Amino acid sequence: MFDAPSFSSLVFDEIADPDYTHVTVDILPAHAVADPAAWARSLFSPDALPRWLTAPMRALAVLRRRSVAPFWERFTVRRVVGEEALIRWDARVVDLRVAVGVDERLSLVRVITSMRFKGARSRVLTLPARVALPFVLRGMVARAKRSLSGVTA
Repeated sequence: MFDAPSFSSLVFDEIADPDYTHVTVDILPAHAVADPAAWARSLFSPDALPRWLTAPMRALAVLRRRSVAPFWERFTVRRVVGEEALIRWDARVVDLRVAVGVDERLSLVRVITSMRFKGARSRVLTLPARVALPFVLRGMVARAKRSLSGVTA
């Protein structure tokens, strides 16, 4: 069936030597959209992000008197190659890449996250995000599955 096992992603084209990676794989629902860009947009929509995460971000933007433009608007699809969509975000302390892939043949959805830290402080500053990432992503994928499969319950 397969020639040889392999694992590749657009995130590794962008960050060849990541400091942190995380992979989440879930089942593609039967009648779900198979477009990776649609999955990426759904994953980073305000509806998919947990309220306990979006509320403090909005409050922080107001306190800093900056634009209240939601932070999830930074997570836009930058590139789509085959069955994978890439989201790129470069911040002061970390470069982040997220690839959302949809494998119709195996009925799988995968989210691969890769980070490159900028400086010694960034390991400490990103620790809460790295600890919460697996739990947050599971919820985001579950909400995206409901949204993209047409399931209303």
